[in-house]
Amino acid sequence: MLIDFFYTLRAAKLPVSVKEFLTLLEAVKAGVIDCSVDEFYYLARTSLVKDEALYDKFDRAFGAYFKGVEMLVDFTKEVPLDWLRKNLELELSAEDKAKIEKMGWDELMETLKKRFEEQKERHEGGSKWVGTGGTSPFGAYGVNPQGIRIGQDKSRNKSAVKVWDQRAYKDYDDTLELGTRNIKIALRRLRRFAREGAETELDLDDTIHCTAANAGYLDIKLVPERHNKVKVLLLMDVGGTMDEHISRVEELFSAAKTEFKHLEFYYFHNCPYDFMWKNNRRRFSEKTATWDLIRKYNKDYKLIFVGDATMSPYEILQPGGSVEYNNEEPGAEWIQRLTNAFPKFAWINPEPQGVWQYRQSISVVQQLVNQRMFPLTLAGLEGAMRLLTK
Repeated sequence: MLIDFFYTLRAAKLPVSVKEFLTLLEAVKAGVIDCSVDEFYYLARTSLVKDEALYDKFDRAFGAYFKGVEMLVDFTKEVPLDWLRKNLELELSAEDKAKIEKMGWDELMETLKKRFEEQKERHEGGSKWVGTGGTSPFGAYGVNPQGIRIGQDKSRNKSAVKVWDQRAYKDYDDTLELGTRNIKIALRRLRRFAREGAETELDLDDTIHCTAANAGYLDIKLVPERHNKVKVLLLMDVGGTMDEHISRVEELFSAAKTEFKHLEFYYFHNCPYDFMWKNNRRRFSEKTATWDLIRKYNKDYKLIFVGDATMSPYEILQPGGSVEYNNEEPGAEWIQRLTNAFPKFAWINPEPQGVWQYRQSISVVQQLVNQRMFPLTLAGLEGAMRLLTK
């Protein structure tokens, strides 16, 4: 049985040696653990894994071997209704989409105003009125290269420049049990330890030295607790296209709260504007002015943006471009103010790096942050942490 377990670990690219595996077998034979899968897990990990960075690979291999039956597809579940509804939505070929004309910002806003004045009934499948399933720039479940989404539960083509809905976002869970420990390992590159405050921790070496110098009479010496002195200001995009990345951002958020004692966080949507918030359910009633953040936190804070930078370029460059309200100043102005206020900054993007070149908004944000954008991967996080420590 355990021979196959050994080969499973090797297939998962874990550097497990025969000697380590024999040590595990000897421990099992000696009765070090009871007949428990959980106890065997910890014994096997201790015996076979030498690097904490490999814990996630080990967990996946262990789960695949001992819990493989649970990984089978459950064919008794019903197909979600949302899957079937997509058959009723408009689907066009790339050639047909290219034929649809795109309105400019001013024309789009002025045309919507006229439609509200003229339209008297529901429309479906058209190209002019506010409706569903057509090529009009106003409505839901249709196709248009640049429009205003009205009455649709979620994004489909990611081409809306405004959203005519009151949307509810969910706070990222900072108590989530991490699916990967490697994020914490990557964040540890951004550490500067110091001992400050009350003396509460035993200094063993100094205690031994002073006791010996005091003719054997115990002389206990204490020092302040050692902690990470780095200060981090974390600004996180939430809602909309970020819903696809919730689990990974939650892992990053949870790891950051563990690794950094001095961590402050705020939310924004798509692009930073003149206010942010700490609680998504009360984001309109408990706003924090972005100017207050700039004044409150010193330049010694490391600024980390987390967002996919996937939006209409109008949201970055145009006053009133926000999908949710009419911002007086473009988001680009606020990004520049924040990066000027905090010289040590980086942008973490959960979108796959291979699609960055195809998103105009990502290119714009990259320019605004001086190309300091990194993917939400282990290599990307390590690169960002190295940049912030310079």
